[in-house]
Amino acid sequence: MHFIPNTCDTERAILENLGVASFNDLIANIPEKFREQCRINLPPALSEIELTKTMQELSEKNGNSDKQVSFLGGGSYDHFIPAVVDFLISRSEFYTAYTPYQAEVSQGTLQAIYEYQSQICHLTDMEVANASMYDGATALAEAAIMAANITQRKKFLVSPLINPLARQVLETYLTARDFILADLPEKNGQTDLSVLKEMIDNQTAAVLVQSPNFFGIIEDLNYIAEIIHAKSSLLIMSVDPISLAILKTPGELGADIAVAEGQPLGIHQSFGGPYLGVFTTRRQYVRNMPGRIVGLTTDVEGKRGYVLVLQTREQHIRREKATSNICTNQGLMALAATIYLSLMGKTGLRKVAELCLNNSHYLADKIAGLPGYSLPFAGQPFFKEFVVKTPRPATEIAAAALATGFFAGIDLGQYRREWENYLLIAVTEKRNLQEISDFVKILAKF
Repeated sequence: MHFIPNTCDTERAILENLGVASFNDLIANIPEKFREQCRINLPPALSEIELTKTMQELSEKNGNSDKQVSFLGGGSYDHFIPAVVDFLISRSEFYTAYTPYQAEVSQGTLQAIYEYQSQICHLTDMEVANASMYDGATALAEAAIMAANITQRKKFLVSPLINPLARQVLETYLTARDFILADLPEKNGQTDLSVLKEMIDNQTAAVLVQSPNFFGIIEDLNYIAEIIHAKSSLLIMSVDPISLAILKTPGELGADIAVAEGQPLGIHQSFGGPYLGVFTTRRQYVRNMPGRIVGLTTDVEGKRGYVLVLQTREQHIRREKATSNICTNQGLMALAATIYLSLMGKTGLRKVAELCLNNSHYLADKIAGLPGYSLPFAGQPFFKEFVVKTPRPATEIAAAALATGFFAGIDLGQYRREWENYLLIAVTEKRNLQEISDFVKILAKF
């Protein structure tokens, strides 16, 4: 329903049905000091016609990647989504489904989740996947807590080039529980892992890294798992799921827990959510994993069936025994990812990754040739996004580009002072040569 009318008669009927005389009686249990004491300065009430028109006018002020050409990244990307993804997840049997508590009436939902888990395991080369976390940031934080529970340690070595927004969520989860976060150094746009042997000790629960990192640079993670495991610590990797079509997987690199933001897998950007937290681990740690796992079995007649085989969440067991307080899964988003991966297949996903790689490198070369612009991390391998040093404030350039129909990228100065005049630019498979050429012309004006 787009419009819910409300009248005095409706309010009276609701209050009578609740057995109270007034709204104040309804909220009598809320102490007076916590109630709004002054009249809220609201505009006059509108009719349905007026309100619909007003809301339409407001919505038209929003920019979106259907109207503007987007070079935004930083964890949320303008990838192409085949029409069938939205068509299928909009079917009522999926769109209205919630938690599949009763296996006998939830076989379709359970099968979809099982397929999702299987695909994610293949994609990451990990042994177990759950379904699922809220988003990539909560998945990363839950991974850290899981590592602490496994190792019974409280110290974490964290790459400074993890997405700053995910880092904030990580700190929210960990600092309240007296965990210690120690930053690894960075060097030329990469995590300086040369000091890992010196920094890791017998109190380190895990090392957290992101590759491609926040700058889009591919971290050199070969052999670090050996160093980490020598101290009985765990390696937690955050990845871009699209990149796994052409880069080494977390499983190949020896990760113990691998997480990702699943938005690139057929999920709209939607002003920041809902998204999908991809979470995988090795079989030996499965009972420490948050969330739920769907398994394949047979009934007494030998027919195939799907069931929830692991539910270590607070709703299903004693709260003190729960591995996580996350009490739902992003089922619809997981379904979207399942459909997307099924459509793409191994060949299609690789093609998407190659287009992202080639398009981003092509644009980077063009920008590097503009007077006043430079690539501060030139020579470093990157996947689909890269950092540009701009001749004028990045915010100014982004505002000017927006006025011409382009989302220029992310101003990195908002995260760190030393990143002032740094612009993070992402290029997906959707960007064509004409759009790239037009964007370069806009930047050339500065």
